[in-house]
Amino acid sequence: MTNFHLLIIEWYRQNARNLPWRNTENPYFIWLSEIILQQTRVQQGMNYYLKFVNRFPTVDLLADADEQEVLALWQGLGYYSRARNLHATAKIISKQYNNVFPSSYKNILSLKGVGSYTASAIASFAFDLSHAVVDGNVYRVISRYLDIEVPIDTSAGKKMFEALAAELLGDNPPAIHNQAIMEFGALQCVPVNPNCGICPLAEQCLALQRNTVAQRPIKSTKIKTRNRYFHFALFENAGKIIIQKRIEKDIWQHLFQLPLLETEVALETDEIERILFENYQIKPISVSEPIKHILSHQKIHARVWKFEALPDQKLFQENWEVISFSDLIDYPIPKLLDRYFQG
Repeated sequence: MTNFHLLIIEWYRQNARNLPWRNTENPYFIWLSEIILQQTRVQQGMNYYLKFVNRFPTVDLLADADEQEVLALWQGLGYYSRARNLHATAKIISKQYNNVFPSSYKNILSLKGVGSYTASAIASFAFDLSHAVVDGNVYRVISRYLDIEVPIDTSAGKKMFEALAAELLGDNPPAIHNQAIMEFGALQCVPVNPNCGICPLAEQCLALQRNTVAQRPIKSTKIKTRNRYFHFALFENAGKIIIQKRIEKDIWQHLFQLPLLETEVALETDEIERILFENYQIKPISVSEPIKHILSHQKIHARVWKFEALPDQKLFQENWEVISFSDLIDYPIPKLLDRYFQG
């Protein structure tokens, strides 16, 4: 393990991507990038990062923003709890830290939506503190390099990998080491069919020697995917439509959508039409093709049912709102519905 740092640093200097958050030590910008890039590819996250930096160049501007604007900027990125936590944390930094981003690992970790990986990344990249990062890429690199059979999704596995990551970091400069090992996992030690023939760690990689590269890292369990059946109602009359705000603690919380009926199982078209009529006292005139939307552990099966009139005011729900169709662009909506309206 003695040459690990030198080998990945040399590889990094030759192969690192030029990314804007790597050209700054501003903890606010680094924090923005880390939150945006959670569960998100760099290529997709780049535009969102630039949008947020341009619209909110300082943490106080983000703290003072309306939540609806923050969610609208986030639209299409998914995992909207990240956006809500981002906004909440900006308010905390603004009020509790007087708009100065906390500089200790402990205080960074205490921020809403910040876990050990994100705290380590900010602490090392912005403040050069010696905290090793452990994300999906790092799990993969270390598990292959040392051919570790302990599952990464167990308490024992997480503790082991955190300790090994810290050992590999040692007394080396933390910022460049952490950037290098993550980039190495993202570009070289990729999940499927890595090109081990050009890997600088090939001679030392135990998984390569033992032919277990494809089996590393190991996970102990697979979370079962839940199927959900959504029936959206597009009430449209004289340029007006109805939207509703999702207020439950569920997916898309605080986003707006069309009025929704959810069924526990897939139903025949005539049965859905009957349920819609019972609820809205109006018959739909058409229905969209099925729309499938995959989330991390949920599969959404959706259809949009179109009506030519608005329901009777007596049937309106508390979180319904009548707006001009042209104003829908001002409301953050789930990507599923954005795709539908974009055609």
